[in-house]
Amino acid sequence: MAARIRLRRTGKKKQPTYRIVVADSRSPRDGRFIEVIGHYNPRTTPMTLEINEEKAKLWLSKGASPSETVTRLLTLKGVLMSSARTDSKGAN
Repeated sequence: MAARIRLRRTGKKKQPTYRIVVADSRSPRDGRFIEVIGHYNPRTTPMTLEINEEKAKLWLSKGASPSETVTRLLTLKGVLMSSARTDSKGAN
């Protein structure tokens, strides 16, 4: 089972809030999940971001791979260290 840390959409229509969850990579976006490790609300000023850092580090150590957005949020929160990424867009 490949675990993935990703966002799960909640909230009313056109008023999204997100839960940061650990889920099997084969399950749908808002489907079955293993554990909730935080929440994210981009609509507030400033945005609301709550992450249980211990649980996030535990899942990362177990091999869970975060999505692009969750990687950005974890870096912002200080759970992941930012690294120089080599993107295909930046090449050449």
